Amino acid sequence: MHTDQLTMAAPPLYNRSNPLLNDLLYEATGAEYHQAVEKARAAVMGFLRDTKQPFTGIKPAAIQELVYSVDLSRPLAGYDALLEEVNELYIRHATAFHLPEYIAHLNCPVVIPALAAEVIISAVNSSQDTYDQSAGGTFIERRLIDWTANEIGYTNADGVFTGGGSQSNLMGLLLARDHFAIKMLGHHIKEDGLPAQASRFRIFVSDKAHFSNQKNAWLLGMGEQAIVKVKTDSRFRMDTAALKAAVDEQLSQGNIPIAIVATAGTTDFGNIDPLQPIADIAATYQLWMHVDAAYGCGLLLSNKYRHLLKGIEQADSVTIDYHKSFFQPISSSAFLVRDKSTLQLVRHHADYLNPEDQDYDELPAQINKSITQSTRRFDALKLWCTLRLTGKHKLGVYTDMMIDTAAATAALLQQDPEFDLLSSSDLGVLVFRFRPAGIKTDLSALNLRIKQALFFEGVCIVASTKVENNFYLKFTILNPVTTVSHIREILATIKSKGYSLL
Repeated sequence: MHTDQLTMAAPPLYNRSNPLLNDLLYEATGAEYHQAVEKARAAVMGFLRDTKQPFTGIKPAAIQELVYSVDLSRPLAGYDALLEEVNELYIRHATAFHLPEYIAHLNCPVVIPALAAEVIISAVNSSQDTYDQSAGGTFIERRLIDWTANEIGYTNADGVFTGGGSQSNLMGLLLARDHFAIKMLGHHIKEDGLPAQASRFRIFVSDKAHFSNQKNAWLLGMGEQAIVKVKTDSRFRMDTAALKAAVDEQLSQGNIPIAIVATAGTTDFGNIDPLQPIADIAATYQLWMHVDAAYGCGLLLSNKYRHLLKGIEQADSVTIDYHKSFFQPISSSAFLVRDKSTLQLVRHHADYLNPEDQDYDELPAQINKSITQSTRRFDALKLWCTLRLTGKHKLGVYTDMMIDTAAATAALLQQDPEFDLLSSSDLGVLVFRFRPAGIKTDLSALNLRIKQALFFEGVCIVASTKVENNFYLKFTILNPVTTVSHIREILATIKSKGYSLL
């Protein structure tokens, strides 16, 4: 083929203002991007302006019908139509965590600097696995890991941002398992798989610890049978005498204790296991100590209540959920280890991404510290912007306000003969039930009906749990905006609904 034929056969030159490309973010579509973001901002402002209660009460069948009636093969005409649809399907009925009448789960309101960061994160779209995909993002994440480690009390630590507490807890158990196998058995699980003794590995958790421990033990090939639940004390914290007895019992049965998971902020009671005594037991038996501080990590911000975490600095690894207690948008979490060398256990090299012969002091790669995420959002920027603008002190004041409100709420519940409070809280979770005066009734059934009725009325949303097979209501106070006055109104609503259901 002649040269002129080759030229004629070539595709037309790339037109940077081609309307076909107007949905892609690049320099020619800045106006389109501005329009989209402005309309999205207006939708959020409408949500804040128009939402007066935490839930509309829409039933699952109704919202499912709306969603599945959409023809995904026919694009909409513009952003006005798009945002109108999104509002009808999602925003209008979204649970409003920012309202004080939402008092159910571990969902916090978010700080505005982190929302500004979200705009940048999504648009620039860096991936945190290697330096050539993130550059400054690599060192911002590392600096925040170092900052968090310093707040914990670590001096030779390392870590990585993760997708959430369950993933961080998985990393804690993985390192506990592999570190034990290498140190005590001379066996490298990464290369050779589980050793024969793995079926006898045992991990000790309180009977109020997070369910991710069981799932993670299963994922790691040890099975849920590896988890030994230790009874708790009158405030639902791990009983250290029972812990020591449980370790001794497993040893007497020929099993192999490898780790203890302490909880700093249980989901059901917001209480903190006695970290220092647990650390002493872990040291005595040479066990890995992991602290699940997904909830309780907010105490790192508090001058008033920081002492409740005494002993956390002795843990081998720690889970942190910034999106629970640092007022960050989902997701923003981290996993940290006291000894940075232990993270070498999760490193795996790929020639196309993080080759073995690369100098990682010169060209760092965060993927060397991650087990389940290659492509990973730059979530660390949200925390960076928060610390740089809001600051640790103000975040700590928010934490103190919530704990103080929870203490005042506990006092209200204790003083009212029509409520049974199971325990006070180190943080902000209170488990209780409505018990009408002078009326005999099935309290579990009544409180279940109260919760269900309140949810679908949407005026206030509370959570629930079961303790010794009895149904209880649950407050989770994770909003500095919530005051004791709001609590009084919610309690009055619960009473009113309870009596109406009788």
